[in-house]
Parts: sequence; C-alpha cells; structure tokens
Amino acid sequence: MDRSSEIREFLRTRRARITPDQAGLAPHPGPRRVPGLRREEVAQLAGVSVDYYIRLERGRTQGVSETVLDAVARALQLDDTERAHLFDLTQPKPTARTRRKRPLAPQRVHPVLYRTLDSLSVPAVVQGRRTDVLAANRLAQALYTDFEARPRRERNFARYVFLDEAARTLYTDWDQVAGDCLAMLRLYAGRHPDDPQLTELIGELSLHSDTFRSMWADHDVQAHTTGTKRLHHPLVGDLTLDYLVLAVEGDPEQTLVIYTPEPASPSAEALDILASWTSPPAATDQHVPAETPDSAG
Repeated sequence: MDRSSEIREFLRTRRARITPDQAGLAPHPGPRRVPGLRREEVAQLAGVSVDYYIRLERGRTQGVSETVLDAVARALQLDDTERAHLFDLTQPKPTARTRRKRPLAPQRVHPVLYRTLDSLSVPAVVQGRRTDVLAANRLAQALYTDFEARPRRERNFARYVFLDEAARTLYTDWDQVAGDCLAMLRLYAGRHPDDPQLTELIGELSLHSDTFRSMWADHDVQAHTTGTKRLHHPLVGDLTLDYLVLAVEGDPEQTLVIYTPEPASPSAEALDILASWTSPPAATDQHVPAETPDSAG
C-alpha cells in the first residue's frame, strides 16, 4: 500500500463530505467544481498555508507536527478513530531494514481464552489482525460458519462477508455489516501498510468483489466496541444480537467478541434452540487449538 496515495485519498474523501456551511464558512460566489470543501478552505480552517496543506494532501508529511495534524483533524471534523488513522498514515515510512527487524509475530490464542470460549453459553469469537478469526466456540460456528474447518487462509471474517454467498443471506443488514468490516480492515491497514498478508487479502477481495472495490475507495475507518447485528439463520430464523468487543491482554490486536440476545426475547429462545441442536455429546473431545492464519508456513 502506497502511503502517499492513502493520505491523499483519505484527506480528499474527508473534505468531500463537509460543506462550507457545515464548516461555518461564508458561501463562496460562483459554482463549486468539487463536492465539499476546497483545499484552500481546509487550509484556512486549519490555519496553515494553502501550499502547506497541498503538500500534506499529496503525502509529503516529513516534518509535519502533531499541532498541524490536530488542526487539520479539527478542520475536517474527524472523529477520534479517523484522527488516529490520520496520525498512523503520516508516520515515517519504515525502511526495508526496519521491516526486517520487526516482523509481525504469529498470533496465538491463550489456552485460558480457549477455555473461556468453551464455557460461554452465547456465541463468541477471537478475532485477530486483518479480521482473521483465530478461534470460535461451538455456538458461534453454528451461527456463522465453521472457520476451523476451512483452510487457514480462509479463516477470515472479511473473506466470509464479501466472498461467501451464505453471509449475504445470513445478515439482514449485509451492507452495514460489510461496511463495518471494511472500515475495521482499513483502520488496520493504516497501522500495518507493509503487512504482506494484508496486501494479499485486499488484492483477493478487490479481484472477486465489486462491492469491496467500490467501498474500499471510500476510505472509511471505524473501531467497534459494541453494536447490534440482525441475522436470519437458516435453522432458527430471525435473530437480533448485541455484541461487545473486549481487548485481549497481551495482544492489542486480538479481541474477544461476544454476542448476546435480549433476555427472554424471541432471539434468546431461538439461540437456545440452536444451542440445543449443536450441543456436544456427553463425552466431549478435548478442544485442540488449530493453527492461526499467521502461522501458515
């Protein structure tokens, strides 16, 4: 991923969504050739010269100060996640020597976390880098798909959402789910632009999904900690599940995602039915952790 083009397109799409009126600027006489704010208007709002802002939008970020980035973030009305993404994008590009010294270590799921998954009576998954699914309990596999039965490289939530037709049937709000998934992937890309597995994933999704290609160009970023998903499961019908995303101590890029229904609701009843159909036999086999996508040789 080219940082200069990423910075350019991120800033361009952010200023395109803000009108002069929303920014508190006086109406400009004559027709406007661009949607949203012009570059000179962003420079005015940020208190920098037009030339300086143009250099920034072209990806020339050497020596840019946090004060300037904060001013640009305020001018473009970025939220906390977008601001953090802008700072990620403007970090100095690592050299080849630096990249060799600091490879991404394979992600491992701690045995205690496996036991936690198995003990939960609701669907739960452990998600890692680039939306990789590192582990899922039995009910999550029944709700979505058995990721552990898939080849290692396909144990990925973005691949499931954009390339598996079953996901389009499962999610009632598929467009929203796809947008959220892509926005999380874009946020990760800002932190790890040189991740080769990320490059492979984006290339595959762009090649096989027109929707992904179109949405990826929007440069939206989001960090989800809670929300609601509506599903239509082929076995138990409609489900509305709230989810909570919890950080895993020891690995900031590993999260535990837990899905719960409203108590005594039709969704809770449907989930109980699904759980009863997927309950293990009385003598259960020990869970054997599968290799994560990062550990593929």
